[in-house]
Amino acid sequence: MSYGHYGSRVGRLPREAFRPSAIFLGLIALLAVSGWMAWADFGDAQFNVFLFVAAGWAVSLCLHEYSHALVAFKGGDDDIAHRGYLTLNPLKYSHPLLSIVLPLVFVILGGIGLPGGAVWVNHGAIRSRFVDSLISFAGPAMNLVLAILLVLPFSFGLDTGEHPVFFAGLAFLALLQLTACVLNFVPMPGVDGGNLIYPWLSPQWQRGFNHVAPWGMLILIALLWSPQINHYFFEFVYWLGDLIGLPSYQASQGAQLFRFWNRY
Repeated sequence: MSYGHYGSRVGRLPREAFRPSAIFLGLIALLAVSGWMAWADFGDAQFNVFLFVAAGWAVSLCLHEYSHALVAFKGGDDDIAHRGYLTLNPLKYSHPLLSIVLPLVFVILGGIGLPGGAVWVNHGAIRSRFVDSLISFAGPAMNLVLAILLVLPFSFGLDTGEHPVFFAGLAFLALLQLTACVLNFVPMPGVDGGNLIYPWLSPQWQRGFNHVAPWGMLILIALLWSPQINHYFFEFVYWLGDLIGLPSYQASQGAQLFRFWNRY
């Protein structure tokens, strides 16, 4: 299917298939309100940062999955729209536990942006191996774009000292986007990095890939429990942060504020 058919395909689908869901709009509202609270230093600073980062992370998870779905739809999979993946509704994803709940839990427990489960794609409808790879690439690429956007205030040298709580939360949220980007690009079966190379593997390698894929996420989590691997992982993430202008000290402050329960 060529790009020229895209308009007619949209015409055959109800508008609701492309309309942002009430849940996503609610997350945006929570992000805006908690961001204002952190900016204005209204109420408890740590709780404000927790709400701001948690809401921002949930929004980024929706955008991550939406990026997969949008590329798949443009690449030929009409079922993506029928399943509601283009509404940014986290409850419509094939694995809401893996895509939303588990990554949020890992952010709360360890400050790591864990990759979520990708949307279900009818790969038989995708017109080329390149587009198939691009579907997997789109999710972590979205995390990288979000990280760069979140870092812009620091890169332009804004006076972040006037609203330290807000900018500490913003820096931590940017750091989470970088951790998600790096983890998603690991060429591990079962995560986006592995799915990116899957279409180019021989049938024999694809069979082996399929055997490992259900356990790929667990293997990745187990590797991160290793102190040495965890150390090198965060060294690389902070190196990337320095590259795009993320102040590591403010990201660390944001992480401390985020864990408001540690003060009890």
